[in-house]
Amino acid sequence: MFATEPLRIVAVSAGLSNPSSTRLLADRLAAATRERLEAGQDRPVGVRVIELRDLAVDIAGHLVSGFPPPALEDALAAVTGADGLIAVTPVFTASYSGLFKSFFDLVENTALTGKPVLVAATGGTARHSLVLEHAMRPLFAYLRAVTLPTSVYAASEDWGASGDAYADGLPARIRRAGGELAQAVTGGRAVSGASRAPGLDDEVVPFEQQLAALRPA
Repeated sequence: MFATEPLRIVAVSAGLSNPSSTRLLADRLAAATRERLEAGQDRPVGVRVIELRDLAVDIAGHLVSGFPPPALEDALAAVTGADGLIAVTPVFTASYSGLFKSFFDLVENTALTGKPVLVAATGGTARHSLVLEHAMRPLFAYLRAVTLPTSVYAASEDWGASGDAYADGLPARIRRAGGELAQAVTGGRAVSGASRAPGLDDEVVPFEQQLAALRPA
């Protein structure tokens, strides 16, 4: 029987703590993308989240030696072979983290050509949200990827906030971005998630409770 190969969504998280808000945002964006893909087409969807903190030593070694250890080689292959990529970094010194940049320095500059990329970042204050425009978009433009119109920045106060009459809350922005990535991956057949009615997963949950859910049992 003919087996349909799954669509591959890969999220790269450069968070350093465990649990981390960066990983939490990566998980939420990946889940929103999967939801829209599964609703809009018949192919199975595979999601993988790559934690760069687990590869930090390998990344440093590869930068010096030029030879990637197996785990790092596998992660790079997953990123370059993905149908859609989600890239999430914490903000360090008003830019992406060194770990995030070091990982993408190892990606061949043509390996992401034409690949849809959803960029996102986390930080302590909304004042750093322009990191998405002045740092992350230029990085992926150099790598010849296609960054989506909606990028997502999550400041500390965004977690558990529902937005107001003038700005969407974080759950709505995550749905919109996930819908755009799903649409890009399927060549326009997926429906944007921006207008989906709020569901049970959209309830306001304190940030500390969301992070606690990520802790290992």
